[in-house]
Amino acid sequence: MTTILVVDDSATMRRMIMASLRNLQGAQFNEAGTGLEAIERMALAPIHLMTLDLNMPDLHGLDVLKFVRGHESYRSLPIIVLTTRGDEDSRKAALAAGATFYLTKPFNPNELLSQVRALLAQE
Repeated sequence: MTTILVVDDSATMRRMIMASLRNLQGAQFNEAGTGLEAIERMALAPIHLMTLDLNMPDLHGLDVLKFVRGHESYRSLPIIVLTTRGDEDSRKAALAAGATFYLTKPFNPNELLSQVRALLAQE
């Protein structure tokens, strides 16, 4: 069973992301509405991929990304940053901090699904 952690402060956006990925065979989803909640979820159960928003109220997505990459067991975890921040500086910062892929909102559901499938196939 593949577990995907969907991290976004918007419940509507989390539902949209999960709906976009509903056709993944054998996937289950965990949700987190804050950066701290994401870290907590990761401590409670293993995950195989994360989608991560940058703009969150408690802990910025870049800080979550750096925290996750700082732990040996999550250094190779595929992390797709999915954010409204479309500027080049944000993209470069996220990739430098360890993002595997960077998508901006509004996103193309087929592109997200395709990227998730490709990343999970590499595991």
